[in-house]
Amino acid sequence: QVRLVESGGGLVQTGGSLRLSCAASVSISSINDMAWYRQAPEKQRELVASITSGGSTNYADSVKGRFTISRDNARNTVDLQMTSLKPEDTAVYYCHGVKRSTLPFQYYWGQGTQVAVFS
Repeated sequence: QVRLVESGGGLVQTGGSLRLSCAASVSISSINDMAWYRQAPEKQRELVASITSGGSTNYADSVKGRFTISRDNARNTVDLQMTSLKPEDTAVYYCHGVKRSTLPFQYYWGQGTQVAVFS
């Protein structure tokens, strides 16, 4: 059973920074794509950033230039460095993984960590 556990959320002022971390219970080198999603109250869950096993990254337009996703296969962690935070970044942030080496694909979710940005 694969577990993803997020940490690092909290309350921060506009313009501040936070670093989220996702720890996996298995080697993430076996998980092809890792990502961070977020869900604000009364809104749909949306992709924030993703990173492939090869290190290619993708970001939502709303966070480009402010957030950086990284993965450390040795530590089995995926981090999201968030800077210049805005109130609209307030949401529960979820770690997500996709394993494509088996059929059907395996999808994993963490429990989420709350980020609140106040002005």
